[in-house]
Amino acid sequence: MTGAYLRTPRAAAFAGIIFSVLLFAVFGLMRLSVPSDPFEPGAWLAEDTTYVALAMNLVPFAGVAFLWFVGVLRDRLGAREDRFFATVFLGSGFLLLAMLFAAAAVVGAIIVAFHAAPEALVHSATFHFSRGLAYGMINIYLVKTAAVFMITTSTIAIYTRLTPRWLAIGGYVIAVVLLIGSSYFSWGLLVFPLWVLLVSLTILRDREAAPISTDGLPP
Repeated sequence: MTGAYLRTPRAAAFAGIIFSVLLFAVFGLMRLSVPSDPFEPGAWLAEDTTYVALAMNLVPFAGVAFLWFVGVLRDRLGAREDRFFATVFLGSGFLLLAMLFAAAAVVGAIIVAFHAAPEALVHSATFHFSRGLAYGMINIYLVKTAAVFMITTSTIAIYTRLTPRWLAIGGYVIAVVLLIGSSYFSWGLLVFPLWVLLVSLTILRDREAAPISTDGLPP
């Protein structure tokens, strides 16, 4: 029996661009409706939450696009992939998505609970706990995990020439900004999808992408 080898779809190269656009939209919509201060009293819940609901519905699509982006990077690495860096690379990527999905679920739960019992929620400790939980997931854990992902990817890029050297060095710089300055700049996290966008555009422009490795596959 002869089997056909799976090949990375050409459309997968656009995954990073799609992820970047969707994440820009998610954070932009959230900032239009939800104050960045974790101690705010929840007045935004009494207003129109259409933008927030739309942002929460875009998160799963952004997550799938990010998984495809990671797959494209691994496809380009092929046999050059190192086990140590691959473990940190994949682990940080999965943790990033886990934090993003969990934070979105918490925000969605806050909206549902408010519509069920408006007065009871806003004046309860549950609201402040949920608000702080979502804030911590995004501004602490997700940001730091994104920085680890960028550092690992940039290290791989420098040694394997996965991306231009200037983009890999830029990844280190942006990672430091995320690690140190994310607490001071409410829009600081947007530099991560911007970096993903640049990497994706570089992949699309690269006509000499490494072929898929078939080592170990039957002839």
